[in-house]
Amino acid sequence: MTINLNRRGLLAAMGATGLAAAVPAFGAPRTPLFKRINKPLGVQLYALGEAAQKDLGGTLKRLAAMGYTDFELPGLYGRSPKDLRADADAAGVRFGSIHMGMPQRLPAGSLTLMSSPQEIADALGTMGIRKAVLPMPLLPDDFKMPAAGGDMRAALVAAVDAGGLDMWKRLGGLLNERAHALKPYGIDLGYHNHNMEFRPQGGTTGWNVLLGELDPKLVFLELDLGWAAAGGLDPAAEIRRLKGRIKMVHLKDIKASTKTNYALSQDPAEVGLGMLNWHKILPACAESGVENFYVEQEAPFTRDRFDSMKISHDYLAKFVA
Repeated sequence: MTINLNRRGLLAAMGATGLAAAVPAFGAPRTPLFKRINKPLGVQLYALGEAAQKDLGGTLKRLAAMGYTDFELPGLYGRSPKDLRADADAAGVRFGSIHMGMPQRLPAGSLTLMSSPQEIADALGTMGIRKAVLPMPLLPDDFKMPAAGGDMRAALVAAVDAGGLDMWKRLGGLLNERAHALKPYGIDLGYHNHNMEFRPQGGTTGWNVLLGELDPKLVFLELDLGWAAAGGLDPAAEIRRLKGRIKMVHLKDIKASTKTNYALSQDPAEVGLGMLNWHKILPACAESGVENFYVEQEAPFTRDRFDSMKISHDYLAKFVA
């Protein structure tokens, strides 16, 4: 008896036995996505908490051993740019980006978005960084950090909500102005979201007001995928809608128990163990001009933070789409 092994016959036979869904389609990509698009996997070091604060050099080496090579700084950790660069060089990795906040939340003398362009360029140049990101919206000039034991999250949400849509307009203008000032120094400026941006207000949202104010030629977006999902957005759809404007993403997953909210709340998970649809999100990133991919995870952690970073890395490094 002759067995017909042509493609149509084989797929029909597999379908009859329920096997078709268990194997990759003919012609489907088999090379891991990040290898195929030639982009490194990175980490926003905020996710490592005190470990990075106390021993950045050791932290970078442990993460590099997992396969991470690109890192985003949450700040300078009270150290000099020269010392930070030495830690990166010793670990054989690079800093691709840094978060720079506004002065209200930082000690006097800190590097902030309002520092002089020359000071910012000198510090970032020493570390080999060309991208800076404002990680939070504007807060009132008289904003005070809560006393020890106070609820920082509630204080931030209340301050942002009190600013209304006008705050988002002012934020867009400030980012445009600072980005224009930094451009001649070779520094690109971006904005990182949480989920407060997506609260409905007056038929729109702070996010949409901000997008309308920002000059896409000056200011890029760093989309935090976990916070976007917690705020009710479809991350893949938003990436495609804003194609070309999102230059960096935070690869962050959340559990299905997370309820849509605009108050800095989520139930965190390692990448691949939560509810986000990475089979839609990552191809959208690859096709929409995303340049830097930083794994991040919010507290509370259910395991050691380094173990969480390893789980996320291994899922992403093997991801095929």
